[in-house]
Amino acid sequence: MKLSVIIPVFNEQSTIGEIIDLVNEVEVDKEVILVDDGSTDGTIEAIRKKEHEVTKVYHSPVNFGKGAAIRVGLTYVTGDVIVIQDADAELDPQEYHLLLSKIEQGAEVVYGSRFLKLNPRISTLSRLANRFLTLLTNLLYGSQLTDMETAYKMFRVEVARQLKLRCIGFEFEPEITAQFLKLGCRIEEVPISYNPRTAKEGKKITWRDGVRAIYYLFYYRFRK
Repeated sequence: MKLSVIIPVFNEQSTIGEIIDLVNEVEVDKEVILVDDGSTDGTIEAIRKKEHEVTKVYHSPVNFGKGAAIRVGLTYVTGDVIVIQDADAELDPQEYHLLLSKIEQGAEVVYGSRFLKLNPRISTLSRLANRFLTLLTNLLYGSQLTDMETAYKMFRVEVARQLKLRCIGFEFEPEITAQFLKLGCRIEEVPISYNPRTAKEGKKITWRDGVRAIYYLFYYRFRK
């Protein structure tokens, strides 16, 4: 079983080299597809130092958004299973095996949940916002998720071929979740570690993305 790791990156000069190293340390048959989404902070130079350690690198001339970068990455996939890996070092690639074990047992889609085990580093505001979006997802789609917004989403390539993604930015999370659920996929979850960073440290998602997530959850639920 070959794992395709898609790494969307935008202005992550300080962590992209570390992430490439951590992904490559995972002992599994894999390919690493890195999509630079128009970085302007020195990330491109950092990638070039590691380019020989990556299967495929795509450079976008401008910044479109995380969703667009992932969609580009999906076009280069040759593996059997796909996982999304953010470039911000908040999640640990060594935990891929937790998700892969569920895939090997027959699951089509597996999410790494940040809320299935106690983590005092998650702020109350972040916890409440994620809980609200996940509860809304469960109410609209009849699911039983604990972390819809997680970055660790792993799924079989056969499922990926049925997706019709149109997202550009952070609305990727509600869009792909909505499509999985409308396809009839049962999303399984496993607990993962989470090392959150602050906006000062480079975190890019804001309350506006939360508002967009609410809109798209309703949009995809009732769209024919």
